[in-house]
Amino acid sequence: MSESPVEDVGGAVLFGVDGTLMDTVYLHTVAWAEALRQRGRLVPAALVHRNIGMGTDALLDALLGTDRDRGGDAALSAAHDTLYAQYWSRVVPLPGAHDLVRACAVRGWQVVLASSATRGEAEVMVRALGAGDVIAAVATSADVPPGEPAPDVVRLALAKAGVPAERALFVGAAAWDGQAAAKAGVRCLGVLTGGWTRHELHEAGMDAVYDSPAELLARLDDSLLAAPPGWA
Repeated sequence: MSESPVEDVGGAVLFGVDGTLMDTVYLHTVAWAEALRQRGRLVPAALVHRNIGMGTDALLDALLGTDRDRGGDAALSAAHDTLYAQYWSRVVPLPGAHDLVRACAVRGWQVVLASSATRGEAEVMVRALGAGDVIAAVATSADVPPGEPAPDVVRLALAKAGVPAERALFVGAAAWDGQAAAKAGVRCLGVLTGGWTRHELHEAGMDAVYDSPAELLARLDDSLLAAPPGWA
């Protein structure tokens, strides 16, 4: 897996990870809810879930308010990371995710992962996905200032792919993915495996929404991922 821009091969597909390729959204939900509870902040898990996919600062702003004492943010983040690490052995790809990534690479797409995960989490997920040999690069929250839905991770992924926004597609599973992609000028597809509704993902700017990675794989020929720009 390369961590530097590679030769332009026509287009890049940028994949979100949590809820898009990996079945990890609810593991993060439980880890954040427990981290907050341990520090005396009782936040319903349903509310936590609605904010998974944001960067840590934005997530805590949404759950605890922007006027909070931010002195405890680092401890909360560390607690989440420790709790989530207990699930690493249970991290598995969503059905169809492995084959979807490989099918995109076979069709000439450069595959880049763009995630609010830490580097350690991203490494675990790439190993579990089992497609590291076709992933050109990974952009994580550790590489840029935090704050999805700001498009920093998306823009970093574009830079690593070496393609302009108009020659890329983003595949995500949360409203934040659609918003971040739109701000970076990248078209976006959605999957429902992150727990958001079809209507919400369309409202967030996604061109098309599929039930799962497996459905997107089955419908690849009539999707925006049928071929990279210039390869039709």
